[in-house]
Amino acid sequence: MKNIIDERIIKELVKKYQKDIINFALNIVRTQSFSTKEGKLIELIKKEMIKCKFDRIKIDTMGNILGFIGNGKTKIMIDAHIDTVGIGDIKEWKIDPFKGIIKNNKILGRGATDQKLSMAAMVYAGKIIKELGLGKDYTFIAVGSVQEEDCDGLCLMHIITKEKIKPDYVVLTEPTNLSVYRGHRGRMEIKVSVKGKSCHASAPERGDNAVVKVSSIVQEITELNNNLKNDDFLGKGTVAVTYIESKTPSLNAVPDEATIYLDRRLTNGEDKKLAVSQIKNLPSVKKYNANVEILNYEATSWTGLDVAQEKYFPTWVLPEEHKLVQSGIKAAEIALGKKPVVDKWVFSTNGVATAGRLKIPTIGFGPGNEIYAHTVNEQMPIDDLLKATVFYSTVGSFITEKGK
Repeated sequence: MKNIIDERIIKELVKKYQKDIINFALNIVRTQSFSTKEGKLIELIKKEMIKCKFDRIKIDTMGNILGFIGNGKTKIMIDAHIDTVGIGDIKEWKIDPFKGIIKNNKILGRGATDQKLSMAAMVYAGKIIKELGLGKDYTFIAVGSVQEEDCDGLCLMHIITKEKIKPDYVVLTEPTNLSVYRGHRGRMEIKVSVKGKSCHASAPERGDNAVVKVSSIVQEITELNNNLKNDDFLGKGTVAVTYIESKTPSLNAVPDEATIYLDRRLTNGEDKKLAVSQIKNLPSVKKYNANVEILNYEATSWTGLDVAQEKYFPTWVLPEEHKLVQSGIKAAEIALGKKPVVDKWVFSTNGVATAGRLKIPTIGFGPGNEIYAHTVNEQMPIDDLLKATVFYSTVGSFITEKGK
């Protein structure tokens, strides 16, 4: 910001709207939004955007919601995926995951950490940006994206390539514990299957056991994992067998087909071509003529739109000296009152689309600690939400400031 008065005013406005931010966040938790079933929450967000006087609101054909403030040439997209995973065993929860309660100044419930409560901070940041007239310098686009938990990046690929709304910069609001994140490893899901020959299990020598074949492949994949590339910033690439299945006529028959599924994490310098070739070149894969393929995601969005994408999610890293990272550091310093940590995510985000596929500069700054994501202890410190609101209100001004 140009002077300390601007910073003070923004913090005063965040304090002014504190109750509204908290109430909106509680209503978000109370509104279930499992992947492909986000419609009710999208409508709730739309009402809050109308209340906050967004200039324009759009719900696209996939079901993502976009709220626009300002008409500046530079387009800055702030994204929060508003879908969640399921709740698992309800007996493991100490609270109702959809009651939306506050305990010890933290909001509890499914999606509190990962990550739909960032939407509350984003919407009220938009309100503050409009009240202060900052929209003349840039266009603020607040996105509530859908189906990220099932297929990260697909939602923003749809917005940018199908709806033709392309930002110049992207800020992701996945939990970063109020640090500035500038990348993460990519990932992909791989299927490896082998054929055998079934026979009665009382005479296994008459058949060709597909499970025995795939067991050799599993062992070689474990050895491969130990030798994958390491990056000083992103860390090591990994590959893990996550699921095994077989086809057999009965429990008294030798299986004639076996399949394993792999989670492959890709560090800097690794891509899908390399990852697939590493599996195809394993001795047992060659010996047993195993089939290796990348899985595909197919689903129907809550709007009724059929969507699909290959399950390859590219690695991305933005250099620390990049203008967007430095702008994020400045905005975080205002929000936190100190220099932020600059780091990376352990998991994957919508950045696989914006930065990984489309090469749009992307960073992350989110409230909450990722260690609570997908757990029965999901929580969001209210103070984190308020600091995030300050960040989202200020980062655009740093991105567009001149001569700095």
